[in-house]
Amino acid sequence: MLALQRRLTSLGYWLGQPNGIFADSTQQAVYALQKAASIQRDGAVGPVTAAALKRGVRPKPWKTSGYVVEVNLNDDLLMIVRNGSLVWTFNTSTGGGYTYVDEGVTAIAETPRGIFHVYRAVDGIVTDSLGQLWRPRYFDGGFAIHGDSYVPASPVSHGCVRVSNEAIDWIWANNLLPLGTKVWVYS
Repeated sequence: MLALQRRLTSLGYWLGQPNGIFADSTQQAVYALQKAASIQRDGAVGPVTAAALKRGVRPKPWKTSGYVVEVNLNDDLLMIVRNGSLVWTFNTSTGGGYTYVDEGVTAIAETPRGIFHVYRAVDGIVTDSLGQLWRPRYFDGGFAIHGDSYVPASPVSHGCVRVSNEAIDWIWANNLLPLGTKVWVYS
């Protein structure tokens, strides 16, 4: 298990400190690898996932200069990129494409596409009519990159960019999304 975690970390898949225990953060990293490799997203390390790990599969960021957070909606991955080099990759769950009603208004659960900047951060829990956001970093209106206790391998959010609570805590601790950070959301 420790070898798996170290290999994932060496490829830039965030899982926290390797400790030899297959817990949620390791499963999140496996989901991210499976997404980057375009293979079944089951969070388990079977033969196909092990082969992708051995090949060193990593997602390809688009940005070639500067510091940016990329959200690839096709693969549902959040990537931290510095001068075209991938630094970290996180499993994320973005807008699920379903119709919902909020305060009498019908909307479609979509994550906005475009180039944005982090303009507000709340160090704690925010509760609104759609649910709770842990330590959100807002990039467009009410849309934020935030922690959640449920981050599946598929898009299920109302439009925010979910990462695990452990991941957002680490992002905060390392100041990886300071105010003004460019956030590029694309498909």
